[in-house]
Amino acid sequence: MPDDIRREIERLRGEIQRHEYLYYVLDRPEISDQDFDQFVRRLQALEKEHPELVTPDSPTQRVGGKPREGFIKVPHSSPMLSLDNALTEEELREFDRRVRSLLGGEPYAYVAELKLDGLSMAARYESGLLVRGITRGDGLVGEDVTENGRTIRSLPLRLRQEHGDIEVRGEVVMHRKAFERLNVEREAQGLPRYANPRNSAAGSLRVLDPSITASRQLSFYAYGLFRDGAPLLESHWDSLDRLEKIGFKVNPYRKLCPALEDLLAFFREWEDKRETLPYEIDGVVAKVDSIPQQRALGWTAKAPRWAIAAKYTPRQAETTVEDIGVQVGRTGTLTPVARLAPVVVGGVTVSRATLHNEDEIERLGVQIGDTVVVERSGDVIPKVVRVARQGERRRPFGMPKQCPVCGGEVVREAGEVASRCINTNCPARLKESVRHFAQRGVMDIDGLGDALVDQLVERKLVTNVADLYRLKVEDLIELERMAEKSAGKVMANIGASRTRPLPRVLAGLGIPFVGERTAAILAETFGSLDEIAAADMETLQTAEEVGPKVAHSVNAFFREPRNQELVERLRKEGLQFQHQRKRKKSGPLEGRTLVLTGTLPTLARAEATKLIEEAGGKVTGSVSKKTDYLVAGEEAGSKLEKAQSLGVKVIDEAGLRKLLGG
Repeated sequence: MPDDIRREIERLRGEIQRHEYLYYVLDRPEISDQDFDQFVRRLQALEKEHPELVTPDSPTQRVGGKPREGFIKVPHSSPMLSLDNALTEEELREFDRRVRSLLGGEPYAYVAELKLDGLSMAARYESGLLVRGITRGDGLVGEDVTENGRTIRSLPLRLRQEHGDIEVRGEVVMHRKAFERLNVEREAQGLPRYANPRNSAAGSLRVLDPSITASRQLSFYAYGLFRDGAPLLESHWDSLDRLEKIGFKVNPYRKLCPALEDLLAFFREWEDKRETLPYEIDGVVAKVDSIPQQRALGWTAKAPRWAIAAKYTPRQAETTVEDIGVQVGRTGTLTPVARLAPVVVGGVTVSRATLHNEDEIERLGVQIGDTVVVERSGDVIPKVVRVARQGERRRPFGMPKQCPVCGGEVVREAGEVASRCINTNCPARLKESVRHFAQRGVMDIDGLGDALVDQLVERKLVTNVADLYRLKVEDLIELERMAEKSAGKVMANIGASRTRPLPRVLAGLGIPFVGERTAAILAETFGSLDEIAAADMETLQTAEEVGPKVAHSVNAFFREPRNQELVERLRKEGLQFQHQRKRKKSGPLEGRTLVLTGTLPTLARAEATKLIEEAGGKVTGSVSKKTDYLVAGEEAGSKLEKAQSLGVKVIDEAGLRKLLGG
């Protein structure tokens, strides 16, 4: 191959990468979009002619590959913990007093950064190349979104300086202009508007097709530099500087604060200026700058002691409640929604706001026609805070007795604030019902992800979960992003789910308050779905841990005619309606009831529960006079206080192991 072609490809890549850095990281473009596109088209043409010269870090490879069927779970190199919040300046001062006390008089400084309203992501690099992108997830385990992450132009595919194997943590955000542009496009397509930039960014990073992520124009702002799960440098401020040098976009609005008053000044400054920013923020993050001091301060089970998120007061405005409607959620919950005279709150026009439930309406004393104060909580979600003035012709709201979507019965369980449509086949809750039915731990139908469920419901191929068992490969291959091979796998997994035991089937029905554990208890107590369905309230409460609330929910579910039809269809499809009861286990904890609370040193909650049950004991969720032992770990909380007040014996993990026989 002529050397001039190889050199030309390398030159074009270098030019494109340089201009991407100038435009997407530094916000200092040197050439027009048209000139930039010409570079890209020329490189694409040469790589098409010479595919053997394509490299993973080529700018043409940001969007590539086929849509995936789901995301795999990936453990983090170290926990990505959330931060404690300070909602007032006094709480921020109290945080500073704790830091000063714990550091024993050592001098210290804070790094103040804007708290971007997005979602966290970790990007791993090996020998300077991006190899993996991982969402925060639950802080311990996230999802691999590498292909989607590669489409974010401010996330380098190759570092500008070699740093070995490193991990960069940062925030993925959608700028306001990109968010508004996306909603304009959705309205033109007859689709509902997205609620806020944060949720849009989170959804865009997790779509199965990377080309959709690319079209959403997300940005990545780096805030942490790690190696092997630990900070690479000894100063957080130095880490931010280093991140800029190796090619990352780092928020320029940050400040090194030698004193608390400097931090407070920064916090106040940006509360006034936040509307000038191109993205949403909901506060300021303060971190102790010294990494050795961070280590000395340590962590609680949920958050670091060396950092805090100082939140801004939500923005408010007055307007009139023109009407109150009802929105049916995916789990059947009916939520009252105030329809408002449009009002600008923090730069956004608000015309709807949640009223949460009937109890909240009663607490607020709000009626149609009233003037109310509306707040954007977290700078995003509108809600009614209070009644400012009662309207002259005000009229009260009443929750409907029938679901406004399907006409099914609406029930409100005793002691609950939510009213629910109990028809599992209600279109408003159907997608969530199908997703719940298919998820791991229930019917475990692998491949039945969000995108596929959306299409099945929208094309009316699935009108209730029983329709899954009538699908054919021919139905699936007509859908977007479904080839014959993947369709065959999904159908095989649907077929295999017919063998799932009764507790899984019962949990899959989506009965309120009946999760995996309660479903297992009911199956073990009654032995068949028919016996459970036929049991009255009193009989249902003979099962362990089943009280009036759960019993009423189960009884109401099986009284609904549409649910009875669903059960009969599942019976005809061959699902398991019988349960082989286990023999009672004997062991050192036979007949004993234990409660777990807090974080144990070496045992996860599920692991400890399994050990107790294998020893013949029973684990419950709340402390009572019938509790024999409370197993308490770090951050035990209110259960420990209740156990002590009732005289329940409190043990730690070592005590539990002793009871188990070592």
